[in-house]
Amino acid sequence: MDVRPAAPGDYDRIIAVVDDWWGREIHGTLPRLFLDHFHRTSLVAETGGDLAGFLIGFLSPSLPDAAYIHFAGVAPSHRGTGLARSLYETFFTQARADARTTVRALTSPANTASIAFHEAMGFTATLTPAHDGPAKDKVLFHKAIT
Repeated sequence: MDVRPAAPGDYDRIIAVVDDWWGREIHGTLPRLFLDHFHRTSLVAETGGDLAGFLIGFLSPSLPDAAYIHFAGVAPSHRGTGLARSLYETFFTQARADARTTVRALTSPANTASIAFHEAMGFTATLTPAHDGPAKDKVLFHKAIT
């Protein structure tokens, strides 16, 4: 498995598979701007040239101690291999190198797999009603990485 920094050109490969990997339409939550502007802190995992996983993250420009993971995905054939954990750990290392002490993320309360994964990774999960507007509840994740 090769893990490397993402490049803007990876967007088309990623967006082509996210709906299939999630089993539902999800591509609208990952606009191209994330790889155009945050590719340096995002990651792509490949095996034999095939996309195995990715993590879209950035160092917060407004919160100097925080980093944020916006989106992460692992191909169904690579789930359960530790790839997601590896991508997260690599991102934590990048964040620490920039003196970040916390990592944040969020998901829908219906995404129980994501909630379980983040809790297993040591994140604290907090249900936040109306986080993104009326009837847009989210689960916010926070992890200290010092």
